[in-house]
Amino acid sequence: MTPFDISRLDFTPDAVKTWAPRDQRNTNWPVVYVLDNAKASRQVGAGLNDVYVGESRNAAARMRQHFDSPEKRHLSTIRVIVDATFNKSVCLDLESYLIRMLAGDGSYRVLNRNDGITEADYYDRELYRETFREVFDQLKRDGVFTRSIPEIENSDLFKLSPFKALTQDQAIAVEDILDGLFKDLEAGAESTIVVQGDPGTGKTVVAIYMLKLLVDIANTAPAEDLDSDSLFSEFFVEGFRELLTGIRIGLVVPQQSLRESIKKVFRKTPGLHPEMVMTAFEVGFSDEHFDLLIVDESHRLNQRANQPSGVQNQKFRLITEKLFGWDDTAKTQLDWIRAKSKHQIFLLDAAQSVRPADLPSELLGELVRAARITNRHYPLATQMRVQAGSDYVAYVRRILGPANTGVPQPVTREDFDGYDFRMFDSVTEMREEIRRKDAEAGLSRMLAGYAWEWKTKNDKTAYDIEIDGLLLRWNSTQTDWIASPKSLEEVGSIHTVQGYDLNYAGVIIGPDLRYDADEGRLFVDRESYFDKKGKENNPVLGKTYTDDDLLRFVSNIYAVLLTRGIRGTYVYVCDPALRSYLQKFIPRSG
Repeated sequence: MTPFDISRLDFTPDAVKTWAPRDQRNTNWPVVYVLDNAKASRQVGAGLNDVYVGESRNAAARMRQHFDSPEKRHLSTIRVIVDATFNKSVCLDLESYLIRMLAGDGSYRVLNRNDGITEADYYDRELYRETFREVFDQLKRDGVFTRSIPEIENSDLFKLSPFKALTQDQAIAVEDILDGLFKDLEAGAESTIVVQGDPGTGKTVVAIYMLKLLVDIANTAPAEDLDSDSLFSEFFVEGFRELLTGIRIGLVVPQQSLRESIKKVFRKTPGLHPEMVMTAFEVGFSDEHFDLLIVDESHRLNQRANQPSGVQNQKFRLITEKLFGWDDTAKTQLDWIRAKSKHQIFLLDAAQSVRPADLPSELLGELVRAARITNRHYPLATQMRVQAGSDYVAYVRRILGPANTGVPQPVTREDFDGYDFRMFDSVTEMREEIRRKDAEAGLSRMLAGYAWEWKTKNDKTAYDIEIDGLLLRWNSTQTDWIASPKSLEEVGSIHTVQGYDLNYAGVIIGPDLRYDADEGRLFVDRESYFDKKGKENNPVLGKTYTDDDLLRFVSNIYAVLLTRGIRGTYVYVCDPALRSYLQKFIPRSG
């Protein structure tokens, strides 16, 4: 028998007045409640519904406070979740869970502030989490949720939501960044902050979280009721809000696919707008001067190089002339960001640079060193994506490098309990396993290095990849490919998956990366690498990229691809010598 009860009533003073005396727990017990306007919005044929989730020890009194809130007067329905075993910790956790799931469901705008979703442990938490799933199911039957838990958890809306429960090092970084930023705002000083972390440490999560948090601090009314237990409640007080009045904030995202996914999230989040999400080119041409620019995937900002189109080449020159008075080819998009903003927060991982046009590693190194000198460098260490943990990410990088020499470091074979890491002798079998995993868990895709010509760009009937009789096509879209209808039948390139999560990734290491058994080193087969922008020289800056330079980019690409899978990573290797080498470190399937 389900121990909890969900009371449903109209969001009106009369309804609450009638309901409150029916059970003493309505006025003196920790509960969680959900307010929405689904009924009203259906009547008027409106689009997106609004929802608010809260917790209180006195639900009836808390409702009276909400009646006085202009932002909530349009809501129409109350659902109160009561359980005889609930305490404050459980309610905070359930509140957090429902906020995250509602944001990921996509049918509501979540009206909650981002003042600190909790991720605290407490007695019997895992048992209570079972109850949470039962609460979810009952709310879904009542029409609150429109999708299942796996569907929500596999969606970009969930993964890129600003309503995330931060890890301890993320929370510490956000708190320290805010503290320093407010000091600089008060002093009128400029600042540059660097947040550094490996794949899967949540750099994009931190970027979105901080932006939403700053917007909420700026827009919180002085008299609005605040929960002193929330993570960042200390910033929702007089003084901080005034420092953010009229502040101009932007989020710069270099990658097209990730940028469009984040815009989709911002469209459904009060206080955030898709126009906040920009390219470096849009920042450069903007007439605005920004107070703060947050740059995600900063390693993908460009230096001066041959851009993908002649129009972008012209834009690069025009922006540089506009900002610096002349066409200084040494200027990069990093310089644009600094010139267009008083404060910058750069989130980066230099080991994820994948093209010669990306910012050079020495420039990223200088950025990191300068931030350390000013005590504005914040590392992220906790692995949020790969269930095998940060040790797996380091292991992958060791067996593929160091990329500047191609000579692998001494590596001891490691096993990762609970993580499905396997090498396949047959690419067809790996594809079938990915299909099975997608049917079981969803979000399982095939990925590959750019080792085959992209024929389908010009001929949709053609195939791009042929391996042992298996014919495959590259991703047919650059935008939100992972969620696109054809993605399970296609193969994703680095430019569609960098910054994204998968449950299972099937990675084809193509003939562009090889192994010389005599010399004991990895090397690049330049003729088998088909990303023209990934290997062309830079005559503007007088740079010629050697095979060793190219090896660094290609190794980085495969390290990124091999760290997309949350639950598992499968590998097929085209080069026989490289396959033989990697079999020492990756368990064979079957």
